[in-house]
Amino acid sequence: MPKQISYAEACDNFEQVYEAALSGQEPIEIVREGSESLSIIPTAALESLMETVYLFQSHENAARLLEALERAKAGQNLPRTVESLRQEFGLAEEKLSA
Repeated sequence: MPKQISYAEACDNFEQVYEAALSGQEPIEIVREGSESLSIIPTAALESLMETVYLFQSHENAARLLEALERAKAGQNLPRTVESLRQEFGLAEEKLSA
């Protein structure tokens, strides 16, 4: 549950609220009587949430991600070199221009 503070407290102590949101990596919910509440979260956390939502919008992609997670938890994923992945997927070696 996110920490909840009043709108007035947020206004009076914005610097502390800002620092608390950054250091705690937890949302801080600001509530105001008669209005919808809002939350302050670090931008990196918001971007991570948005990326996760995007990746799970497709049922097929969500299934692949969950299957990969299960394999990782079971220790079935072995480290691979870039070269072995290139060979497996038929990708030619990229040439770097000097």
